[in-house]
Amino acid sequence: MGRADAVNRNKDDHPPLARAELPADTAALARYLIGKVVVRELPEGVASGRIVETEAYVVGDAAGHGYRGMTPRNRSLFLERGHAYVYLAYGISTMLNVSSEMQGIGTGVLIRALEPLEGISIMRLNRGVERLRDLARGPGRLAAALRIDRSLDGLDLCREGSLWLARDGHEPGEIGQSIRIGISKDADRLLRFYVRESLFVSGPRSLSQ
Repeated sequence: MGRADAVNRNKDDHPPLARAELPADTAALARYLIGKVVVRELPEGVASGRIVETEAYVVGDAAGHGYRGMTPRNRSLFLERGHAYVYLAYGISTMLNVSSEMQGIGTGVLIRALEPLEGISIMRLNRGVERLRDLARGPGRLAAALRIDRSLDGLDLCREGSLWLARDGHEPGEIGQSIRIGISKDADRLLRFYVRESLFVSGPRSLSQ
């Protein structure tokens, strides 16, 4: 039986990451989160996935939502590291980010892709697709699979609840680094991190060698 076909475990099998464990540097946090687990508690049960791709949006980054300061829309990005910043991109796709530095800084890590672990049937129903690889490959698909919406914005991801970050003891393997996907500002920065040879990463294959 493969990891993705394993029987569902109880949410208590996923103790949250402690905030003190999280690097207080955005790029370092983006790399650190590779191999960690996003856990979502839903009425139907627990669904989770291992993070295989992230992007960092650092201090002074023109592509970051906090670049021009705090607004009502992005204020969760300015929380202490380890909180959810959830926004709607282009009025279509929900994106899950993790605030990444000291309170008031306005930087974050975009969770771009997951390897599904638990609640596969829940994710398939949420996404309306069967193919395992496509359930959470890309930030919009990821949020849809785990039914993440704006109601979770500002949630403490270092505390067990509706959504949190955990580890399961798995080593992610070799981590690659590349430019970020789909941006035009500060596009040359190598701030995307991913698991090399993972089937579950998003974007062009040329960026994930």
